[in-house]
Amino acid sequence: MSHDLLEDLKALHTAAIDARSGYEEARDDAEGRDTRPLFQELIAVHTKNADDLSHILQRSGAPVGEDGSFMAAVNRTVMSVRSLFGALGEGVVPALIEAEKHNLARYDDVLKSEEAPPDVREVLATNRERLEAAIDRMRALKA
Repeated sequence: MSHDLLEDLKALHTAAIDARSGYEEARDDAEGRDTRPLFQELIAVHTKNADDLSHILQRSGAPVGEDGSFMAAVNRTVMSVRSLFGALGEGVVPALIEAEKHNLARYDDVLKSEEAPPDVREVLATNRERLEAAIDRMRALKA
């Protein structure tokens, strides 16, 4: 695998960990609210995606971190602040949809590359489908 592809995969992996961290904070702060199951679902999606990407990176001999980036701390802080103001209810869903659309765009960019072998493309497509399904469920909540 090329260096560029490995860097792209690491970025996707880090983004999944960062998103999961933010959703864990939101879940913990949303005790008793209708959005708690949504946050739990999003944690599961990003955990599975991070695990899939981790396996690819490990197979390629790339180091895999589980701490995320500085954005993990930012995501946790944002969710915590929103919780203080009671914004982790249904009103947060449009912002989550937009955030997940950015994650979809990251997958689209990597999938456009012809460097990824078929088995990697298959994992990326599956991860992307999970995100898209989560977005569809959030849109249904919003409606």
